Formats: sequence, structure tokens, C-alpha cells
Amino acid sequence: MKKTLRLILGDQLNLQHSWFKKKDNNYTYVLMETMEEASYVSHHIQKVIAFFFSMRNFNDTLNEKGFQTIYLKLDNSSNLQSFSDNITHLVESQNFERFEYQLPDEYRLDIVLNELTNQLSIECAASDTEHFFTSRSELKDFFEKKKSKQWLMESFYRAMRKKHQILIENDDKPLGGKWNYDASNRKKLPKDLTVISPKLYAKDVSEIHSLILKMEIKTIGNVDEKSFIWPTNREESTDLLEFFIVNCLPYFGDFQDAMAKNLWSIYHSRLSFALNCKMLSPKEVIDEILSYWEHNRSEIDISQVEGFIRQILGWREYMRGIYWAKMPEYEKVNQLSHDNKLPEFYWTGKTKMNCLQDTIQQSLDYAYAHHIQRLMVTGNFALLAGINPAEVDQWYLGIYIDAIQWVELPNTRGMSQYADGGLIATKPYVSSANYINKMSNYCQKCHYNSSEKIGDKACPFNSLYWNFIDRHIDLWKKNQRMGIIVANWEKQDPDQKTAVLKQAAKYLANLDKL
Repeated sequence: MKKTLRLILGDQLNLQHSWFKKKDNNYTYVLMETMEEASYVSHHIQKVIAFFFSMRNFNDTLNEKGFQTIYLKLDNSSNLQSFSDNITHLVESQNFERFEYQLPDEYRLDIVLNELTNQLSIECAASDTEHFFTSRSELKDFFEKKKSKQWLMESFYRAMRKKHQILIENDDKPLGGKWNYDASNRKKLPKDLTVISPKLYAKDVSEIHSLILKMEIKTIGNVDEKSFIWPTNREESTDLLEFFIVNCLPYFGDFQDAMAKNLWSIYHSRLSFALNCKMLSPKEVIDEILSYWEHNRSEIDISQVEGFIRQILGWREYMRGIYWAKMPEYEKVNQLSHDNKLPEFYWTGKTKMNCLQDTIQQSLDYAYAHHIQRLMVTGNFALLAGINPAEVDQWYLGIYIDAIQWVELPNTRGMSQYADGGLIATKPYVSSANYINKMSNYCQKCHYNSSEKIGDKACPFNSLYWNFIDRHIDLWKKNQRMGIIVANWEKQDPDQKTAVLKQAAKYLANLDKL
């Protein structure tokens, strides 16, 4: 057996991987904190801390189990600050005869590691991460076989349900008679409902925080270094999963689209960081949910269960498949030719719009916002304001603790910004203030009036919405799902239309002052 060096990336903290089935002193595992990874975008301070702390915990666990490891901290004198340089140095200085790695989930790292293995003079091999339900190419193969022009998540999701026999009855029929309970998952929070407080983990991360400051890594956001709230090991991740299933799952489906000022997690699982770092697997999450539901069916409606499973088995796998099918071109698509700059308040939270102020401040404080806040508040405004999707990408990739490019990019370019021209979304996900007012309490006591389109107190979402429709109206006329909206705009009084567009132009010229 050859002396082998195995690389573990920061999002490959999977103790269930076959690499760790048994100890073998011929293998040495290396984890590294590098400036290259910490600074390719301005990350949230909590995101950098979470990755480093989780990696250190994983390394400690491997040592406790008897595995040989090399751990390069950010300020280690022998750390050359990139995967390629560190691997090359270790191979040469410690006489490794073979190099192995698990397939990365990001395209840029795939290129880096392919180039590295071509340069190394020793044997090299790549393994699967053994994490996802699907392979990199499965979604692409699925839709190409069907000769589909539009790659609908729903059809892929149903195929996954059948393939893995999840919520399926005999003859591949959906359990409960429906494939999708999305129509039941759009309730606003009742005023008299007391939402459970989120499960948090109070850990001292001051050592890592100080290291990041010492190394002058540019970050965004805030952190309480004496009380870090996110799960950073396998035990905490499974604990958070259990908390979600018992306390939040019974209400998750109903209120997964709801938003409320100062309620930052509501009934969401907040498992995405643990999942994306592979401390949890999607299969075990679904298995645990189904097991609990099987014993508590009288207390939990199937709509709650299906709503969550759709996010894991459907949306998460779908986004990964889109990413690998369309990269690297997907990173540059901008079908609407939007080119405005991202407003400064996205970095500070200082805006008079309650919905954006609360969502952005929450993101700065917790490195987290749930999917509707991301899609219908920050994403919606960016799309209406014609922001360059590259700037939107950089913001989403940096600010959220769970943001790794494979999941961030298709969600941003495709679902949120419609920059792919409709490959993912059958219509642009835009709305006026009406939707936000319907699904939240943000519009209450806001500086702007959600019902007004014109005037100093008119909510910017209203005029920007109709400006967006008017700007791309030839495109929307070709979209069956946009027909009613186009017709509504075209039948409005010409003077009213002119006034609304002037209002939008005024706001667009002063985005930083809204």
C-alpha cells in the first residue's frame, strides 16, 4: 500500500464517508485554512468562523478515532495559503506516493484540483463525496433524455420521489394523492401565534475571530465571539435536526413563506450549513423526518412533511444539477442586461424600507435569511432595480453562512434574478409591495406606504415593479404566465403609466437614499 495523502475540503466534513470506515496508517488526511478560500469573496465573519471551527472540530474527531491528520491553521508558518501549493509542498517534503481527494462541489475547485493532479508526479485519484442523492450529471441526463427545453424542478422532483421511494405508494403514486402541497404552504403568521425561539449554540470562538482579524481578512457582518450560535460538529448538527423535527416540522409547511419583523428563523430548520458542510446527509435528514412522522401522523399533516422534503430532495438536488450542467457559462449569464450597481444599504442595512432593513440587518447579525426573504425581499428588489447579477451573486455568496457557489449561483442567477432567461423559473419572481404586505408585517409603520405608487411616501416596490414590466414588456408578452400582468399594465391610463415610470426613474436615480 502506497503512502497516501487525502485532502478534505471545508465542506466535506462527512464522518460517514467510506474513507473513515477503518483506520489505516498508510493514509494521512489534510485539512487547511487558506487565505485563498477565506478571501475570494467578502464572506460574513460568521461564515469564516463556522468553516474554520467546524474543520478544527472534524480534525479533532479524526484524531480521537485514531486517524493521522495534518491541519494547517491560517497563521501556520508552513501554510502556503492555497490548496495547490500546500499539497505540492506536502507531497515533496513528506514523500507521499499517492494523492486522493473527494470531488469538490464548486467548479473553480474542480479546475484547481484537476490542474494540480496533472502537475503532480505521483498517482492521483478522486472519490465521490457520497453525500447527494444524485450524481453531477444526473439532472442533465434526465432532461436531455426527455428533450425538455425548460428544466422544470417539479418533474425532476417527482422522478426523484419515485426513484428513492419517498412519500410513494404502490404503482409509484404519491402518498396522500398529491405530489405537491405548495398551495398549502403560503400562510401568513397569525397575530396570536407564539413562534418558538430558535435552538442556538453558545460557543466561544474568540481565538478564531482574533486570528481572522490578525490576518486582515476582509469580512462583512457581525458576530458575538463569546456566544457563537451555529452548529459546528456532528453532534450539534444532529441535535439541531431533532429540535427542528419535534418543535418546528408540525408548522413548517404552513408558514415556510411567512415573514415577520424581528423573527429571524420562525419554523425554518437552519440545517443548511450543516448539510452543505456534510456534517449531515440529506438522506438521514429525510429518513429521520419520515421516521418521526410515521409515529406522529395524527399531529403532523403530510403537507408539512412534503414541503420540507421538497426542499431537500427536490430543490437542493435540482440546483446542484443545474450548476454542473451549465457551468462555467452560467456564471456570466445576464439575459435581461441588467447593469446597475448594488445599493450601499445591502452592506449596511440602512434603508427606510422596513422589509429590506429587517432582512438585511438580520443577515448581517445572523448570516442567515430564509428562502422567501432572499427571493421576495432582497432578490425581488435587486431584480426590480436592474442590478447587475454579478454584484447580486457576490453579495449572496458572501453574506450567508450556507452559501457555497453550487447552491448560491443557480438560486441567484436563475431563480432570483431571471438572468438565465427562464431555464429555472417559468416567470420572474417579482412583486409589488402587495405580496410583501400579504406575507409579513413589514409594511406596518414603514416610512413608505405599501398602497401608493406615486409620491414621496410611495413604496419603491410599486413603481419599480411596473417599470420592470414595461422595460421588458416584449419578453413578457411571449411568456404565458405573464399575460395577465402585461394586459393589466397596457390597459392602465397613459397619464398614470407615465407618472409611475417617472416615479421609478426618480427612485432608480437615488437607490442609495431609499
